Amino acid sequence: MVRFTCIWLEQYPKGLGPTVDQISQHLTDLTPIEKITFSAYDTPEFVTQLEATGRKKVLIAGIESHICVYQTAAHLLANNYEVEVLVDCVSSRTERNSQIGIQKMMQLGAKVTSVEMALYEMQQIAKGETFKAISKLIK
Repeated sequence: MVRFTCIWLEQYPKGLGPTVDQISQHLTDLTPIEKITFSAYDTPEFVTQLEATGRKKVLIAGIESHICVYQTAAHLLANNYEVEVLVDCVSSRTERNSQIGIQKMMQLGAKVTSVEMALYEMQQIAKGETFKAISKLIK
């Protein structure tokens, strides 16, 4: 069974604006954590919510790959979390910066994955309602 917890952060929404509607419309049960730090791990509310999950494996997505995503991954790894970067869910203003960010995260010990790979890895079996929902979403 696929089971995960999502923690939603927004980088300085007063100045940069809120999360785009195409994403936020799917996060209706969540309240974003406002951050002004590049690393989410430097925002106490994020650490509190993360620790409350009791989990040590983190799938990370966001922008900018070479700044916020990189610094968050670095801090998570330094604090004994296993980090997998959803490479199809990270970006930067330039492709080069995105690739550099991903490369540096891998050099620190982060692994890379994709949404499809992560979902099927969590599912583990090709049957049931959750599998059908994942298959419909992916296709």
